[in-house]
Amino acid sequence: MRDVIEQLEGWWRKGEPAALATVVGTFRSAPRQPGASMLVGPGGEAVGSVSGGCVEGAVYELGQQVLAEGRPVLQRYGVSDDDAFAVGLTCGGILDIFVEKVTPQTYEQLGRISEAIRAEEPVAVATVVAGPSERLGTRLIVWPDRVEGGTGSDRIDDAVRDDVRGLLDSGRNATLTYGVNGERRGEGLQVFVESFAPPPRMIVFGAIDFAAAVARMGSFLGFRVTVCDARPVFATASRFPGANEVVVEWPHRYLQAEADAGRIDQRTALCVLTHDPKFDVPLLEVALRLPAVGYIGAMGSRRTHDDRIERLRERGVTDAEIARMSSPIGLDLGARTPEETAVSIAAEMIAQHWGGAGIPLAEREGPIHAT
Repeated sequence: MRDVIEQLEGWWRKGEPAALATVVGTFRSAPRQPGASMLVGPGGEAVGSVSGGCVEGAVYELGQQVLAEGRPVLQRYGVSDDDAFAVGLTCGGILDIFVEKVTPQTYEQLGRISEAIRAEEPVAVATVVAGPSERLGTRLIVWPDRVEGGTGSDRIDDAVRDDVRGLLDSGRNATLTYGVNGERRGEGLQVFVESFAPPPRMIVFGAIDFAAAVARMGSFLGFRVTVCDARPVFATASRFPGANEVVVEWPHRYLQAEADAGRIDQRTALCVLTHDPKFDVPLLEVALRLPAVGYIGAMGSRRTHDDRIERLRERGVTDAEIARMSSPIGLDLGARTPEETAVSIAAEMIAQHWGGAGIPLAEREGPIHAT
């Protein structure tokens, strides 16, 4: 919904009804991930995408039906041998799409959700997408410190609230299954959780030409990018237009301060590009001992890597801690330029995050997307 909420909120504030279609489940090679959304507007407008073009026509018609009838619908789209190119997924995947009518009466909290997203305040929306008719489309809005709305059952709300906060901490979307009365091991009730966590952070250490390319790549991938270097002559905003901020500080001091302030988490990526022991050894000592970091990569030659490992061991960093570091940084793409190197670093981060092997897909068998 993040991609379409501005348009949706505009209609909502005018009291004009719109249909919101959201991908709530995917199977096999689905083209888009849960949370992808499409709108059918009051004037017949189509905004956004749920499948990259495969089933948008069918979803548009369903959206018009929901606008007319007012009842939410959970619809599954898969491959149809007779009509695949018309309303099916030619890639062989399956999508579960939930379509609901949005008005100030049916979605009272939309304005506050939109405000939270703009302010980068964490918030999650938990919507009942399958279950008893009286609960279908009910929702619980969960902030770290409060909740709004509800499913009509305190027991369900209590179970959902606790589970949603775990998903919100990691910025993940998911469909949760409960018994119809909120039993955690039951079935019959499905709740789709869409987490609107602030963008994950990427901190690039070392104000070099490679850092400028990595900062641009990080921004492209949706990170909030910080470049940090102790040398003010190099750490300037004009040299790093792709970064959200440029900080002049000793890298290890900055990282420790950010960690102490609670601004480093399991989604944070740390790219150490200084390849100078006076900067990167104390920095990596701090980084490798942090309890939760998504990615730690360090640039350098094989010789630099070996020297770095020895210096870290002398400081008491254990082999288990050192194993958390990707060094030399990046996948083997044969990269030479800063831009190519940035692609190789991004490729390693993505592979590590999703459990990819980093090999050509042509050499693999089975599903393209791992579960």
